[in-house]
Amino acid sequence: MKEIELKDPYTIPYRGIYAVCDKNNEYAEIIEHTNCYGGAAWSKFHYSHSPLILNTRSIGNMIRYHVKTGTSALDLKPSRSAAGIESVLVCDDEVHITYAGLGGGGVGATKCRAFAEGVLRYECTESGGGRAAKGTIVVPRRERILIGIDDTDTKEKGATWSLTHNIAKELDCLESVYLSHTLVQLYPVAAKTQNCVSTVLEFGCVDKEAKKELLESIRAALLKYSVSKETGMVVLSDFEAKDVYGYSKECRSGELTKDYAMQYAEEHGVEVWMDGNGVIGALASLAWFARPDDSVKRTAQLE
Repeated sequence: MKEIELKDPYTIPYRGIYAVCDKNNEYAEIIEHTNCYGGAAWSKFHYSHSPLILNTRSIGNMIRYHVKTGTSALDLKPSRSAAGIESVLVCDDEVHITYAGLGGGGVGATKCRAFAEGVLRYECTESGGGRAAKGTIVVPRRERILIGIDDTDTKEKGATWSLTHNIAKELDCLESVYLSHTLVQLYPVAAKTQNCVSTVLEFGCVDKEAKKELLESIRAALLKYSVSKETGMVVLSDFEAKDVYGYSKECRSGELTKDYAMQYAEEHGVEVWMDGNGVIGALASLAWFARPDDSVKRTAQLE
């Protein structure tokens, strides 16, 4: 028998909690990176009943809550809606998130989130047993940065999806958090290397300086490690990517030209950081951020 010693047997700190906001601070996505998916799945079910939450989804070990900012009253009920998000308030460059819960849900709503990476400070009541508990965490306000990349490889060497992930993982930090990596199946054109797949990276940046450093670092890494002279890198700074839905559908349905891609990017606020032929597929990938299960199917539709 192995005897164990638990410092805090009823607390499992989240790996990280991040808040990405739209430009007007009307909507936010609360992204919780969990160390215990079972507990997070329980929260996902119960939190979905909170009035502020518009939808929830899970990607790997991250639970993502799309919310309308503000405050609402929670009607906590054991087993049915035992925990929830009571308020999401944007104050300058910070986001204040208040959770509430009953019993074990109260523990998760307070202690487990209070000690997550990225939390600037917190306040919480006692939790556990049959008590109701409430906790507020303060995290940096972030904006979503989407980086589409394609054509870093050749038929003989390289793979865009793996290179982009390894670059993103190395650049992941509190100022620029690496949130998702998505492979996007494109129309199989004649110039493809093998599978005709591009990649979109999603980051949450705290300010313009963090964004600038991130993008310059990604471009430098692509210039260093890409084995193709046709690498394309495009960037969209937006809460959503609906402006490129139409282009993505076209690129997944037929062959497009580089000139058309460059014109579309200019007209829809997409920055071109590397202008090789890969901009065609890179631009198409932006619409599919954080949808890795759908993006690999060329027949999947954007909503």
